[in-house]
Amino acid sequence: MNWLYLAIAILFEVAVGISAGNANGFKHLWWTVSTLVSGAIATFFLSLALLTFDVGVGYALWTSLAGVGIVIVGALFLSQALTWRKLVGIGVVIAGVIGLNLAA
Repeated sequence: MNWLYLAIAILFEVAVGISAGNANGFKHLWWTVSTLVSGAIATFFLSLALLTFDVGVGYALWTSLAGVGIVIVGALFLSQALTWRKLVGIGVVIAGVIGLNLAA
């Protein structure tokens, strides 16, 4: 169940990143509300996941996989470039996540 909680937290953290980018410095009310609500939900599910994960490992998984998710969503839906350097970075992050899981 902890992996499910972490996955939900990651999905909502991706929503935070997309919403915050569209909030334009919190000038757009509904994007601001979306940012805050998504952040609260993401944090709630992260806290549930951290009941079984080590805090450092769980938090690192959450932030790194959410970052990868935001890059992928940006490339697929927001016309942001997905360069080979970004792909290498994603590979490094995934290797780090695997390393953290093997060390835990």
